[in-house]
Amino acid sequence: MFRRIVFSVAALAVAMLSITTAQQRPAAVKTVRLYVFENGSIRGLDPKLFNFTREELKEVDFTNISYLIVHPKGTLMFDSGAVEDSHFKGGGPVTEGIMTATKPLLPQLASAGYTPSNITYFAMSHYHSDHTANANAFASATWIVQKAERDFMFGDKPEGIIQPAQYSALKGAKTKLLNNEDFDVFGDGAVVIKSAPGHTPGHQVLFVKLPKTGPVLLAGDLYHYPEERTTGRVPTFEFNAEQSKASRAKIEAFIKQAGAQLWIEHDIATHAKLPKAPAFVE
Repeated sequence: MFRRIVFSVAALAVAMLSITTAQQRPAAVKTVRLYVFENGSIRGLDPKLFNFTREELKEVDFTNISYLIVHPKGTLMFDSGAVEDSHFKGGGPVTEGIMTATKPLLPQLASAGYTPSNITYFAMSHYHSDHTANANAFASATWIVQKAERDFMFGDKPEGIIQPAQYSALKGAKTKLLNNEDFDVFGDGAVVIKSAPGHTPGHQVLFVKLPKTGPVLLAGDLYHYPEERTTGRVPTFEFNAEQSKASRAKIEAFIKQAGAQLWIEHDIATHAKLPKAPAFVE
């Protein structure tokens, strides 16, 4: 009798755990969808940093964005904001230098029905600190990174627009290391990391094939302003300007061949038109 009770309690515990796990697991999707998260703004930039005058730019300020791509086979988080969630104390905006954020990232992720533990893959366009603020939150995912980028990030004295403490947990993460190469994340051509070095040693962009919107190229910092596309100018602080120009030419040829839209990650006008989480683009 006692053994039957013990077994019954154990079986009940397993059943309850299974129910809890199922409740925590987001519902499966049948087609690819993309969530847009608002990570604030960057204001007060000097256009000369980008080889422009104020008069040559329609908009000087930046928006700051990150994305979640949900595929029937898993999820990919792309970039992670400029202000760490832990810096939000009273619920109001947080300003750090020229960067301001009005809402933390993880509650936006939760509004879409996901937590960091639900993220299969994590990738960043590059290591600049306006893209890495919450990278440590995704250390349980498989990190997709170019070897040249990782080597720089964990070098002896990384310099530039970089905050190693924001991504330190990635050092021990399960990693898909790429050698200046592309990676078909889910194996069906719908979500593809594409190498585009120059802005940083291992800068990368993300191609997403959406069922209704069509193909989209999330450009990271391949460009900062639309005017860079028409003038061919590159920022003054590129890791390798000639490499950036070559990457731009390669990606422009790709998007022409694919018939893809190009979304400049910092462009205010592009993202003003897009639905924000919990709504999604499909």
